[in-house]
Amino acid sequence: MYRAVRRALFRLEPERAHDVVIGGLAWAGRSVLALRALERAYALRDPRLEVEAFGLRFPSPIGLAAGLDKDGVAVRAFAALGFGHLELGSVTARAQPGNPRPRLFRLVDDEAIINRMGFNNRGAEAMARRLRRLREAGGAGVPLGINVGKSRVVELEDAIDDYERALRSVWAVADYLALNVSSPNTPGLRRLQERGPLEALLGLTARLQGELGPKPVLLKIAPDLGREQLLEVAGLAEGSGAAGLIATNTTVGRDGVRSHLASETGGLSGRPLAPASLAALRVLRGATRLPLVSVGGVFDGADVVERLEAGATLVQVYTGFIFQGPGMLRRAHRDLLAALERRGLAHVAEIRSRDASAAATARPDGPPAR
Repeated sequence: MYRAVRRALFRLEPERAHDVVIGGLAWAGRSVLALRALERAYALRDPRLEVEAFGLRFPSPIGLAAGLDKDGVAVRAFAALGFGHLELGSVTARAQPGNPRPRLFRLVDDEAIINRMGFNNRGAEAMARRLRRLREAGGAGVPLGINVGKSRVVELEDAIDDYERALRSVWAVADYLALNVSSPNTPGLRRLQERGPLEALLGLTARLQGELGPKPVLLKIAPDLGREQLLEVAGLAEGSGAAGLIATNTTVGRDGVRSHLASETGGLSGRPLAPASLAALRVLRGATRLPLVSVGGVFDGADVVERLEAGATLVQVYTGFIFQGPGMLRRAHRDLLAALERRGLAHVAEIRSRDASAAATARPDGPPAR
């Protein structure tokens, strides 16, 4: 069925197709009957797939990556599809339109996307109001992460204050928070991955923990960091009390891309990102004992198993969902359960504990990230 739907959607300009899908899911989220239909068609829940990480329980290791539901308007429908968690945003302290269109490009033969959206969103306060109403109505049923970025109009030297404003707005409505310092589409943002700014940002979140209450805070990093940079970031995150790392954001590289659209500026996601994302995961697993969330080029259950074997605690999808459709979730969950049965394992966490234990003890002696 999704093949026909995809053909229709792929005839639309990519951002228009995105808006149509998000609008449809937002509508479905207001209908009990529609939500039940989505659950019956796509969700697969099994206690063997449950994961505990940074004090939260996830019904599945497969979550939705940030960027697809920037304003948290389709939370109930995405949860009904079977995701184990949803990462919303990126959201900024100030509402902003993002970069000029066109800013989203579909590379069909490469199963990839290039975006230069530029954190288009309605602002952190608007998201907080929406999620408060959701909680009052019973919640989403899965953990909700909120990915926070820097407002474009704010100068880099004022970035910490800008992050603080956004974090204060959404702190109470998030199950975890993700600091986005790695998008290539906000000028200068990736400089916040350098030691000085990163220490200041992590120091801010430590202060907010004491003032606003405990909350898992994760750091989302770029795949374009070299091995030594990855090791430094991991050390800073672990030493500053971060709850985990998300590896990785989109890449400015174009390795393995054949499409004529490769020359478009922006961050690349999808299958060509998989090698860099997986390599970064392996370096980080050898450098830290923090929980790792792997994202970038995940399309099916085999990809999920590979990331768990490499040491990921959770895995996120975005571009794979666009190309494979919602059926990918049920298929991936079935593949995970089949992998457990083949290996004689009782729980999905055993994949990671068995296959990543050597890497976790070896620590920084992993392969280069690029």
